[in-house]
Amino acid sequence: MTTEMQEIAITEEKPLLPGQPDPTKYMCVTLSPSQEHSIETPHGLLHVTLHGTSNTRRPAILTFHDVGLDSKSCFSPLFKFEEMQEIVKNFTLVHIDAPGQEEGATAYPMGYQYPSMEQIAEMIPAVLTYFNFRTVIGIGVGSGSYILSRFTMAHPDSVEGLVLINMDPETRGWMDWAAQKITTLTSSITEQILSHLFSQEEMSANADLVRSHRDRISKAPNLINIELFWRSYNSRRDLIIDRNSNFKCPVMLVVGDQAPHEEAAWCDLINIPLCQCNTSQLFCHPLLPQMADAGGLPQLTQPSKLTEAFKYFIQGMGYMASSIMTRLSRSRTASLSSSYSMDGERQRSRTLSQSSQGGQMPPSPSHTMEVSC
Repeated sequence: MTTEMQEIAITEEKPLLPGQPDPTKYMCVTLSPSQEHSIETPHGLLHVTLHGTSNTRRPAILTFHDVGLDSKSCFSPLFKFEEMQEIVKNFTLVHIDAPGQEEGATAYPMGYQYPSMEQIAEMIPAVLTYFNFRTVIGIGVGSGSYILSRFTMAHPDSVEGLVLINMDPETRGWMDWAAQKITTLTSSITEQILSHLFSQEEMSANADLVRSHRDRISKAPNLINIELFWRSYNSRRDLIIDRNSNFKCPVMLVVGDQAPHEEAAWCDLINIPLCQCNTSQLFCHPLLPQMADAGGLPQLTQPSKLTEAFKYFIQGMGYMASSIMTRLSRSRTASLSSSYSMDGERQRSRTLSQSSQGGQMPPSPSHTMEVSC
């Protein structure tokens, strides 16, 4: 009880009081419409949507969507989620659409040279300059997480934190490349992108969600633009990552347990063994929640879990310290007191699934913790 009171009593410049939302901030969020901008960059125009508070003492939250999505279809459900409003009221939100991917975008002409993934990452500094942002907290999904990683590695002083959701940093091997070529000949662009966004399990379990995205992509007037972005993503270079040197900021890696991509590809690169279980493993640097019952788009299917993880993440960075203690942070407090018994065995908040028996967690209690998510 004493510990919880101390956490709530921590003050900041504009503390959030439990059960008493600041009416000024509330009006700012509800009455301020989103602002859409077309920003000139070295590699063409970027469509950017900005909304939220104009608090210059905090970094802006900058998002980048996945292939087959735009900023609205990728992030609107998450940031409209009730539990996310505490964050929305206190940060400026900046949603970037990849070139030609925004809703209502004009189709590119035949022969248009679409920018590479590296070039798209090079377009982001122009956005920060345009709005006079000093730093950002990045949230990327799929191809968007790859782009934000490239940007962060090139501009480490501009990024205070990074959330990477279902990122695949490696290019396709020869076998995958051959399989992709066959798929290209036998499947439409829409079906190829859907197989990138959803696993086979999700195709069956979330039929309505998959159907809505299939209709949206197949009927999009800018389908040629979507195809160009898809080709650019498949032509990306390997992202060579070393957890101790590439990222200078805190990183939260989110992996859905039903994601269509191989989790091992990313975990091998950062030397973190991944357990298949119904809990989330959080690592101090980086954090790695594996979300149960989540696939390729956890921000759509599990917004509550992602919101809690993100709130804890930014609290760990020193923001919103006086925010109401969430279920996630309460679980963390309990975990820290019971994670390591005298015989060295880990105490888990949930039962591991059958497939997790071969997984191992890093041995040092000072660097890992386990929480329910």
